[in-house]
Parts: sequence; C-alpha cells; structure tokens
Amino acid sequence: MDGASKFVRGDAIAGILIMVINVVGGLLVGVLQHGMSIGSAAESYTLLTIGDGLVAQIPALVISTAAGVIVTRVSTDQDVGEQMVGQLFSNPRVMLLAAAVLGLLGMVPGMPNLVFLLFTAALLGLAWWLRGREEKAPEEPQPVKMPENNSVVEATWNDVQLEDSLGMEVGYRLIPMVDFQQDGELLGRIRSIRKKFAQDMGFLPPVVHIRDNMDLQPARYRILMKGVEIGSGDAYPGRWLAINPGTAAGTLPGEKTVDPAFGLDAIWIESALKEQAQIQGFTVVEASTVVATHLNHLIGQFSAELFGRQEAQQLLDRVSQEMPKLTEDLVPAS
Repeated sequence: MDGASKFVRGDAIAGILIMVINVVGGLLVGVLQHGMSIGSAAESYTLLTIGDGLVAQIPALVISTAAGVIVTRVSTDQDVGEQMVGQLFSNPRVMLLAAAVLGLLGMVPGMPNLVFLLFTAALLGLAWWLRGREEKAPEEPQPVKMPENNSVVEATWNDVQLEDSLGMEVGYRLIPMVDFQQDGELLGRIRSIRKKFAQDMGFLPPVVHIRDNMDLQPARYRILMKGVEIGSGDAYPGRWLAINPGTAAGTLPGEKTVDPAFGLDAIWIESALKEQAQIQGFTVVEASTVVATHLNHLIGQFSAELFGRQEAQQLLDRVSQEMPKLTEDLVPAS
C-alpha cells in the first residue's frame, strides 16, 4: 500500500507538470507558428490540455480509491464487494446525497438529462425504502391461548415464592438470548462473570435467576436484588450497540440511547453498519454483551449487599477444608 500511495503521488505531480507545459507550449505554438490570437489559442489548446489531463489522471484516481478502500477495510468474513455494497446501500443519507448530485448534473444543458434524472429517481426511491425499513414498527406479539382448567387446587406453602438474592426479568424479544436451543449466549457470559467476580472479590455471588415477564416492554430487561430493581435497560438481538467513547467521529443512523452500564452516548445500529461504526471510532458490542456488562457493573457496585450470612458460612466451610486448624481457632465449635 505504501508503494501504491507513492506511485499515485508521483503520477499526480507529473501529470500536473505535464498539463502546465502543454498549456504554455500550446499558447506559444498557436500564437507564434499559426498566427492565432491569444484568446483563440487559449480556447483550443487549453481545452485539449484539460481533456488529456483528465484522461491521464483517471488511472491515478482509480488506484488511490482502491488503496483507500483496502487500507481502511475492517477484518471480517465478507469480501470487499459485499462490504462496499452493504455500506453504500444501507444508509439513506448516502442515497439522498448521490441523488442530489445526479439531479444537479441532469439540469446542466448539454448533458444526457434523461439518464441522470432516471438515476436520480431510482436513488430517491431506494432512499425512501431504506428509511421506511428503519422506521418500521416492531410486530405485535400474538396472544397465547391458555388451556382452560376448571379445577381449583388448594394453596400450599409451596406456592409462596421466595425472593431471589439476584434475578433478572426479560421481555419476550430477549428470550432467545437466554435459550441455549436458540444459540443464546447470555447464560454463558453470566457464568463467566460469576467466576471472575469470585476470583476478584473472594466469594461467589448468588446464582442469577432469569425469568420472562410479559408485563415488560418486548426489548426491556431489569435486574433485581432481593426483589428490588437495581437496574434496567433495553437490548435488541440482531442489532449492535455503537458506544461513543468520546473520540468517535461522525454520526450513524439508528436509535440513539445511553450505555446502561457507564452512561455513555450510544446508538443501536443494524449489522450492516458494524464495520462503518468501527472505522469511525465507535466501540461496537452485541446485545448479550450489553446486558452482561450491565449486570457485571451492578454486581460490583452492590457487592457488599450480596455478602450475607449464607455467603459467610459458605466461605468458612471452604476455608475449613484447606486450613481446618485456623478455622477452628477463629470460629470455635459451640
């Protein structure tokens, strides 16, 4: 790439020098040899020089464009063609800008107006379709028909639900994230969080009990500690959260939000914009990572409330296996 860039720079400088020499030499030839006026010579030879210069610079333009695309490409499974098509035709603003430029060219006298105007109409239609797809409302859930049961069972103490030390409730759109049969990754991430917390803090946090809650918004989740909500947020499986660490350049189309864990400005974007967001300096994470990071942040924040009598007893039992004499001296048997 470095060699290609040097070649393009050298070719461009040489082309500019050749154009200057052609303009000056053309004026001298026209005035001195052919007896033309300065205006006529300038009109003829300058026009020819500009045409020759454009033809000479087109290969350099193509090479520089290809070098820029390859250098700034993000590593992914897609080839370059799929990436370019996905980035060019996924943002309606790009289509609107291109349509405006083609529309202006179509109104210039002497240009193939019909062709430019047809392309303008096609790009406007594509931009309208892309914007409509972004604003498409989510589908409403179908009501679940419950089986009728006329028998009434007497209530028992087993019907009393004890509050979990740590729990999570999710809307119906987030159920696939916690279902192994649907390749859900959230449970595995939560196990890793508990293991890392135990290594850092010295005790194992409670198991996170996850339940679905149809009263929540479809993409809503909330984290509970002993029945009290300590945090909540939204997650959209299939999309990516582009978080602005403070150094990202430009904007992205999508749903603006705030990172639930650290409060940074963020945008929920489509998968096709992931590479573009990374190029612009955004930190891009998937939905399950957003929820897991939020949970990890809250567990660390409320770690003192998580260490109770039960956890202390479990810690003593663990220490007694390794150092029984020390445990007996510190906690004598009653």
